[in-house]
Amino acid sequence: MREKAKRTFQVPHTYTIIFILMIIVAVMTWVVPSGTFATTEIDGREVTVAGTYEQMDKTFVDGETGKQVDLRQGPGAVLEAPIAGIMAAAEVVAFVFIVGGAFQIITATGAIDAGMRRVVRRFKSKDILVIPIAMLLFALGGSTFGMAEETLPFFAIFLPIMIAMGFDSLTAFMIVFIGAKAGYIASTVNPFSVLIAQGVIGITGNPQLWLRAIMFVVIVGLSIGWVVLYARKIRKNPELSLTYKDDKQKRLEMGTVDDDAPFTMAQKWVLVVFLAGMALIVWGLVTQGWYMTELSAVFLAMGLISGIVARFSQQKIAQEFVVGLKDFAFSAIVIGLARGVLVIADNGMIIDTILNAMATGLSDVAPAVYTTILYVVENLLTILVPSSSSLAALTMPIFGPLTELVGLNPEGAVTALCLAEPMMTIIAPTSAILVAGLAVCKISLEQWWKTCWKWWLLMSVVCIGFTTVSAMLPVA
Repeated sequence: MREKAKRTFQVPHTYTIIFILMIIVAVMTWVVPSGTFATTEIDGREVTVAGTYEQMDKTFVDGETGKQVDLRQGPGAVLEAPIAGIMAAAEVVAFVFIVGGAFQIITATGAIDAGMRRVVRRFKSKDILVIPIAMLLFALGGSTFGMAEETLPFFAIFLPIMIAMGFDSLTAFMIVFIGAKAGYIASTVNPFSVLIAQGVIGITGNPQLWLRAIMFVVIVGLSIGWVVLYARKIRKNPELSLTYKDDKQKRLEMGTVDDDAPFTMAQKWVLVVFLAGMALIVWGLVTQGWYMTELSAVFLAMGLISGIVARFSQQKIAQEFVVGLKDFAFSAIVIGLARGVLVIADNGMIIDTILNAMATGLSDVAPAVYTTILYVVENLLTILVPSSSSLAALTMPIFGPLTELVGLNPEGAVTALCLAEPMMTIIAPTSAILVAGLAVCKISLEQWWKTCWKWWLLMSVVCIGFTTVSAMLPVA
C-alpha cells in the first residue's frame, strides 16, 4: 500500500500574502465603520489632527457630483488594487528600480569584491584583527546601501580563512552575516529601509541621522565585540563549538583560498566614486533636504561613472543595468502591491477608523510601552513579509500617523521598522540570505539558533530602547 506523502506547511509567497490581505481588507470595508480625521499642513506635510474623527455612512450622495458613492469594496476593487497601488507608489517603485540598476553596474566591476579580498589578505597574518575590520566594512555596506544578498560570495571566501586560523565555521558565518545585518539594523542612509519608510509617510531630510549614527556605533560595536569574544573562546577550546565535528570534515575537504585576485586601479577608482557618492547623499539629505528624485540621480550617476571607469562598453552598462532591474523587480513591485492593500482601505475610508481605535486604546499608554508594542508588531510582521521596503510600504501609512496621534514623533515608527525588520531576519526561516549563508557554510538552522539567541535578545532590548528614544524626540 502506497504511503501518503507527509504534508508540510509552506509559507505562502509574498504576492499571495498581499493578495489575501487585499481580500481581507475589502471584506473589512463592509464591516468596519467608515470615518475620517481632519488634516492640516505643517512644514509641507499633511498631518492628522487628533480628536477630529467623524464616522460616516457607507453609502451617500456626493454633494459636488450628485453621484451615489458606495465605500464598500467588492471583487472589482480587489482586482483593480494592484495597478492602483503601483501607480500610487510610482515614485518609490521607480527609486528602487534606479538604485537596483545602478548598484548592479557597480557590483559588476568587481570593485567591492576585490576590495574585500585585499583587506582580508592584508590582515590575514594579524589574526583576530580580521574579524572587527571585516565586520565594520560589511556593516558600512549594510548601513549605507542595504548590503544583504551581495554578501553571499563572501561566506565561501571567509569559511576556509577562519577555519585555517583556528576558528570555526560559525565564526566565518557571523563575520559576514552579523556584520552586514548589524549595519542594516543601524541603517543611516539605507535607501531600502530608512529612506523608503520616511518617504512613505512624507518625512524628508533624514532628521534623526545623528541618532542613527549613534545607533550604528552602539549596535555594530556590541556585535563586533560579541563575535570577537566568541571567536577567542572557540579557538581556545574548539570543542565548545556546535560545529566542531562538522568542521573536522570541512578541513579535510577544503583547499587553499585563492585570494590573489588583482585589485586593479579601475576598481580602486570605482570605490572612490562609490564613497564620494555616499558622502554626497549624506550632504544632500542633511543640508539640502533631498528626496527620491535627487537621490535617484546620485545613485544613477554613481552607476554610470563606475561603468565608464571600469571601461565597460555602453552595451555592457545597459545590460548590467537591466540585470539590476530584474533583481530588484520583486521588491519594487511588492511595494506597489502592498500600497494596493492601503488603496482598498483608503477607498473604503476605514484607515482613520482603525487609527482612531488604536489611538484611543493606546492614548493612556506610556511612550515606552507604545514603542515596544510598535517594535514587536513590526518584528512579527517580518515573518510574513521579510523585506524592509515591502514592510515599509505596508505599515508606514498606518503606524506613522498613529504615532503622531498618540503624541510622539513619527520618526519613531520609521526607527521601529528599521530596527525590527532586520532583527527578525536574523533568525526567521523565511529570511533568504540567512538560509543561503547557512547552506554555504554547511551550518544547520538549529546550530545557528543555539549560538545566537543570547546576542539576539540583547540586541532586541537595545533596539526597543532606541525606538523609544526616537519617538520621544521633538519633531525637527
